[in-house]
Amino acid sequence: MMNGSTTTNAKEKLVVEVVAAHNLMPKDGEDLPYRTIEANVFNERRSSNSRNFLGKVRISGSMVAKEAPGPAIGGRGGGGGVVGFGGYSNGSSEFSLKETSPHLGGGLLNKDKTSSTYDLVEQMQYLYVRVVRAKDIGLFGGGGEIVAEVKLGNYRGITKRGSANSDWNQVFAFSKDCIQSSMVEIFVKESNKDEFLGRVWFDLNEVPRRVPPDSQLAPQWYRMEDKKGDRAKAGEVMASIWFGTQADEAFAEAWHSKAANVNLDGLCSIKSKVGNQVLRTRIAGATPNRSVSNPYWNEDLLFVVAEPFEDYMLVSIEDRFGPGREEVVGRLLLPVTAMERRTNEKQVTSRWFNVENQFSNAADSKIVTRFGSRIHLRVCLDGGYHVLDEAAMYSSDLRPTAKQLWKPHIGVLEMGILGATGLMPTKIKEGKGGSSDAYCVAKYGQKWVRTRTVVDSLSPKWNEQYTWEVFDPCTVITIGVFDNSRVDKNVIHNAGARDSRIGKVRIRLSTLESDRVYTHSYPLLMLHTTGVKKMGELHLAVRFSCANMANMLHMYSLPLLPKMHYVLPLIVNQVESLRYQAMNVVASRLSRAEPPLGRDVVEYMLDHDSHMWSMRRSKANFFRLMNVVSGVVAMGKWVESIRNWHRPVYSTLFLVVFLLLVLMPELIIPIILFYMAFLGLWRYRSRPRHPPHMEIRLSHAESVYPDELDEEFDSFPTSRSAEIVRMRYDRLRSVAGRIQTVVGDMASQGERFQALLSWRDPRATFVAVIMCLFAAFGFYLLPIRVVVALWVLYALRPPRFRSKLPSPVFNFLKRLPTKADSLL
Repeated sequence: MMNGSTTTNAKEKLVVEVVAAHNLMPKDGEDLPYRTIEANVFNERRSSNSRNFLGKVRISGSMVAKEAPGPAIGGRGGGGGVVGFGGYSNGSSEFSLKETSPHLGGGLLNKDKTSSTYDLVEQMQYLYVRVVRAKDIGLFGGGGEIVAEVKLGNYRGITKRGSANSDWNQVFAFSKDCIQSSMVEIFVKESNKDEFLGRVWFDLNEVPRRVPPDSQLAPQWYRMEDKKGDRAKAGEVMASIWFGTQADEAFAEAWHSKAANVNLDGLCSIKSKVGNQVLRTRIAGATPNRSVSNPYWNEDLLFVVAEPFEDYMLVSIEDRFGPGREEVVGRLLLPVTAMERRTNEKQVTSRWFNVENQFSNAADSKIVTRFGSRIHLRVCLDGGYHVLDEAAMYSSDLRPTAKQLWKPHIGVLEMGILGATGLMPTKIKEGKGGSSDAYCVAKYGQKWVRTRTVVDSLSPKWNEQYTWEVFDPCTVITIGVFDNSRVDKNVIHNAGARDSRIGKVRIRLSTLESDRVYTHSYPLLMLHTTGVKKMGELHLAVRFSCANMANMLHMYSLPLLPKMHYVLPLIVNQVESLRYQAMNVVASRLSRAEPPLGRDVVEYMLDHDSHMWSMRRSKANFFRLMNVVSGVVAMGKWVESIRNWHRPVYSTLFLVVFLLLVLMPELIIPIILFYMAFLGLWRYRSRPRHPPHMEIRLSHAESVYPDELDEEFDSFPTSRSAEIVRMRYDRLRSVAGRIQTVVGDMASQGERFQALLSWRDPRATFVAVIMCLFAAFGFYLLPIRVVVALWVLYALRPPRFRSKLPSPVFNFLKRLPTKADSLL
């Protein structure tokens, strides 16, 4: 019940008192603190049987008092008034059964009538508007696609697009509780324009009512008026309008004002665009405490921008109403220069931004009405991270993006690009035979340099010197040699001409001695589908100068990446996405330089395909791993030879040293460290004198099969025939099967240790528990050095005192159960 009164002072004010409101529970009776209570205020005119919407207030369930009526809660309505609302939640009877008296079947439940489909639900009143078709629209100039728009207050419904003579035959249902106007309007307009071609309106007081089994209302032709109110040239529209209930036959096919956002497949998502970078959020659906009209994402979208910040960030809110079908319902344009800058882990203050609903191109937008739509964003230029534009193992710069976080440089790198010899011809010119137009590109940090192009020479001489500031010695400089395809007059106008790759050299600065000039010729190796090929040699002179050795040595104790990578780390997918975006930004900038660098050159210098699958790289990495563990394997073989007494003198000496260390354990760590220091000093005489270069054997380029090379150069997705792909897939399955077996064996060994005390095998666990008790007493009574000495003496006993069968402990562990029995 509501009582209303109006008082007039300097300012009019509507006061609404809620007299009785009880049992305000969600339909499921749960989670009241996560729900909201809405109070709508209307001005009802009994004479005309209509009402106008005045305002709405929304009360959070967490503000409702428990057990007793709480104080009135004030709220400002949508129409500008103030609504007082008080409520409470009775927690004691929250889970009890209550008898209700709903108004079922419109109050006809107890009457003598035939059972109806809707006799066990409450009647809901709807305003139905059926728009069938329009005619004579062409007389007004409408030649494009035509749509009809039904408008009732702030609610709008749009028909599908069609020609001037096509049939729409669509029904729109507006809930009577949401009616905010005393009339309904029908507009006919072109789909890509806001101005209407014709308009007709109906007074809701004159709309008839219909309840089945009453006959349906036949559509009628109504003369429309144009913007000037002239009915002569606006055409006609066929429509019908009536009040009905959910029992109406048109209810199932109608567009519903309250369900307009729910009957779509997915609801809202955010598409953000900066330059050519486009990222999307997930689809935000309805949640228990959020409606579809208030979507929630809480996602981070990362973009790469470069100075000068000339780009804009375009944020689009899209409504998905089918697979691959999205329509824009709101847009926001933010200049990058206006964004707040962040250099540490402190959160940037989030802000609400108004969303534009009117677009210059109406064909790209969804014509809907939003009530002051806004979007909550946290936008900033983050300079605390380092954006990798190259492979992590070949990084030439590890500084954060913000210049105020840079530390002074620790040295200077000087490089003289002398020339190249023995280059392979990359093109054939008339009357000159094979030739090459070579130039060099060097990249270190953010600085790219390019030499001039030496035309028609297989032994070009550049003799150009460049300098870079060095901020971290554990970085790599990359030098590439290319053939200039733009010199040839026959291909100068070909936009798709690509510079041929001749070779590449990498030099890690930490492998160079300070203030020493390195003059070497580096082999230029290229991998083709036919195998590895030497394309020539590149002559370089390199010098790495260090001003303060203490600062350089201090760099080895600092983290490799900036602080933000450890405080707020990025996930692997974000790092890869940022690297791809950064490569695109760099390629776009260098393509506008003079002379321009092609995208293929930038991709080759940045190793953009380093993450792609290659059987050759997999073999190379496997043997690199085997080389790392070879020292452990060699140590194991040496201990086994000592244990088997292949050399009795060595075995006896080992036992003496071991017993000495058992008696004086404080000497173990000093002896190990002294041995490592002595080994390092001993190897100083045979230290590497030359910087490393690309090795064919380490890369497994000389023993690779032709089919493996063809697979490595295949595009992604593949462009090979189905038969070749099937053969390679079977080969990959064979390799993966062996890896799968090894991983399964390792898992089984670990599961046996887990089953030791799990009572999965009760007898084995019983034996293990008893042995642990005996071992505990033994270790308590005997000193640890005595136990270790006895165990080593037992393990190193001569072969004549040992059996070739496995030990009882090993046999016991092998018999423990694993989870392999439970696998399908």
